[in-house]
Amino acid sequence: MSIFASRIVNIRAKIGRALPAQPCLLCGAASRNGVWCAPCDGTLPYLAAAHCPVCALPTSNGAACGRCLKQPPLFDRTVAVFAYAFPVDKLVQALKFNEQLLLAPQLAGRLAQRIESRPDCIVAMPLHPARLRERGFNQSLELARCIAGVLNAPLSTHACRRVRDTPPQSALPWKERDRNVRKAFACTEDLSGKHVAVVDDVMTSGASLNELARALRHAGAREVSAWVVARTLPHLRF
Repeated sequence: MSIFASRIVNIRAKIGRALPAQPCLLCGAASRNGVWCAPCDGTLPYLAAAHCPVCALPTSNGAACGRCLKQPPLFDRTVAVFAYAFPVDKLVQALKFNEQLLLAPQLAGRLAQRIESRPDCIVAMPLHPARLRERGFNQSLELARCIAGVLNAPLSTHACRRVRDTPPQSALPWKERDRNVRKAFACTEDLSGKHVAVVDDVMTSGASLNELARALRHAGAREVSAWVVARTLPHLRF
């Protein structure tokens, strides 16, 4: 663990000791570990250490996977905490669709623990204005705000926007997702020479993150990292 990451762990531990006990969201037991307790935390589907550093899919020795070697995405690396499986999938859905915003700090905190270097700028996966009006908030922005606070890193809320109101990726077959998000994003801020980290809740095909990375590159970004709470694994694809 890097010195940077260990400092984050120490901060979280101090905050946790200062918080009063609360019912664990998963089992109901008293928790000083946040919204879920330490025993439940031990059962969560944390992503295995051996995974592709570019797309975060499992590999036998932690080397880059064949797909990323053959057709590298436009982001340089992916940092993910969990596999998108029970009960993390339900936690993410509760944040996203049921306005359980109290989950954002803990999910973001787990992600921040895995960050080893501070970027020049953090951006959240943008929602189209029509979707934002419907939902009332952007869950990726809530996560990004928490991570920016933990890392003391700049958060840009206006660097990128979604210019096409596309159907949800989850509603589409795998092969149609790249086309669905093509030219869906625009970046109006000068990002020349910057390392930009994109925060999102879940990476499935990686199409949205790749297309946003394209827009970031066009705006001058030197390096793009994808930071996601959960990664959908191959056996969960549909």
